[in-house]
Amino acid sequence: MVTPLIGSPSPRRAPLRTLNVSKRPRRQRDGRLRYTPRWSPAQTVCLAFIAVITAGSLALMLPISSNAAPASPLHAVFVATSAITVTGLTPVDTHVAWTGFGQAVILILIQLGGLGVMTFTSVVGIALTRRLGLQSRLIASAESRTVDFDDARAVLLSIIRIVVVCEAVAAVVLYLAFVVGHGLDPVASIWDAVFHAVSAFNNAGFSTFEGNLVDFVDSPWVCLPIALCIIIGGLGFPVIAQILKFGPKWNRLSISAKMVLTATPILLLVGMGAFVLFEWNNPQTLGQYDFGTRMLAGFFQSVQTRTAGFNSIDFGALHPETLLIVDVLQFIGGGPAGTAGGIKITVFMVIAAAIVAVIRGDGSVHLFGKRIHDAVVRRAAAIGVTALGLCVAVTLLLLVVTPFTIEQVGVEVTSAWGTVGLSTGITGDLPPVAMIAITLLMFIGRLGPMTIAAALVPAVRPLPYELPEERPIIA
Repeated sequence: MVTPLIGSPSPRRAPLRTLNVSKRPRRQRDGRLRYTPRWSPAQTVCLAFIAVITAGSLALMLPISSNAAPASPLHAVFVATSAITVTGLTPVDTHVAWTGFGQAVILILIQLGGLGVMTFTSVVGIALTRRLGLQSRLIASAESRTVDFDDARAVLLSIIRIVVVCEAVAAVVLYLAFVVGHGLDPVASIWDAVFHAVSAFNNAGFSTFEGNLVDFVDSPWVCLPIALCIIIGGLGFPVIAQILKFGPKWNRLSISAKMVLTATPILLLVGMGAFVLFEWNNPQTLGQYDFGTRMLAGFFQSVQTRTAGFNSIDFGALHPETLLIVDVLQFIGGGPAGTAGGIKITVFMVIAAAIVAVIRGDGSVHLFGKRIHDAVVRRAAAIGVTALGLCVAVTLLLLVVTPFTIEQVGVEVTSAWGTVGLSTGITGDLPPVAMIAITLLMFIGRLGPMTIAAALVPAVRPLPYELPEERPIIA
C-alpha cells in the first residue's frame, strides 16, 4: 500500500508521471489541446555540439585543409570531435597533416568547445539583442552548469572576459619565449603563440610543433605559462569568478569552490610525485635531464593529466606504474563548469565523503561544515559508476580489437573520457571500430553522461506518492 504525500492529487486522477514536461500544449482549431515536442536544454546542447562537429568535419575534409590527400571522413570526424571536446587525441600530426586553414578550423573548434557552443551562441545573442530569454538562459545554464540560470547573462559575460584576458596574456608571453628565448621565426611564432595559448586555456593539448612540446622540456618560459593557463581553465569559471570577487576570504566561497581549490593542489602534487618518483631514473623520460629539468617536467606532466594533453617527454616510454596514476588523474579531471573533463573534482570528493560517512556510520554526508544533499550524493554516485562502466566497456573493446597492452589502452580510454589528449602513441593505429568508440567516449566525456541521458530520456514529473520502504542486505 502506498502513502500519499501531503497535498498530492487523488489517486483517482490521471497519473502525472506519464506527462512529458518536454512538451507544451497548443490549442488546435477544434478546441482540443495537443502536445507538441519542445527541445530540452540538454537536447539543444547535444544537437549543437553534433552540428558543430559535422560542420568542422566537413571543413577538415576540404582539400584546402590537408597538406596531402583530403582527410577521410573517419579521421575528420575524429579530429573535429577531439577539438570541439577539447581533448587533443589525434590520429595524425597536427603540424604535418593540416594546412594553416586546417589548423585554423581546429583552433576555432577548440575555442567553441572550451566556451561551449551554447555559451558562445548566447553571448552573441546578448550582444545583438541585449536580452536573454528564459529558454536561452536554461540552455546556457545546461552548458555552463550554473546553479541559478537567472544569472546566466552575467556569468556568460564574465566567461568571455576571463577567456580573452587569459588567452591574450598567455599568447604574448609565449610569443616572447618562442622568439627571444628560442630564436624561432618572429612571424610564424605569432600563430604558434596564439594557437598554444588557446589550446592551453581550453585544456585541448593540440600543438603545432613536431613532438608536441618535447623540444621545450627545459624551458620554464614555455612550460609554466601553458601550465598556468591549464590550471586556470581547469578550475572552472564559477570558481574563477568567486576568486576574483572574494579574493582570500575563504568563508565567502561556495562549497564547490572550496572543494576545487582544496583538491586541485593535492592532485597536482600526487601527479608530480608519481612522475618524479617512478620516472626519475628512466633514461627515456626524466632520467636524461638535470635536476631542475626533471622537476619542471614532472610538474608540467602532472598538470597535463588534469585534462590538458600536452607532453614534454615521451609518453610511450613511461613505466606502467606511472601510467596507472595517469589513468586515475585523467578519470577524475578538473573543476565543474570549466574547460576540464573527467568526472570532476566535486563528484570525486562527494563520493569520497560518502564512503567516509558510511565507514563512520554517519547519517548524512558532510564537507567543509556543510551537509551534502542526498540528491547530490546520488547524482555523484551515478556519474562515477556510469563513467567507470563506460571506461571499462571501451577498454575491453579495444583490448579485443587491437594488439595493444592494457597500459596503453587504459591511457587512451581515460584520456578520451577525461578529454585529456595524452596518448602512448597508439591513436593513429586504432582500427575504425576503436576510433568510433573513442570518438563517442570523447563526446560523452565532454557533455557528461547525465546530460546525454537527459537528452535521450524524456523528463517526467515525480510520482505523487511514496512507495513502501524496504532495505536489502548490503554487505
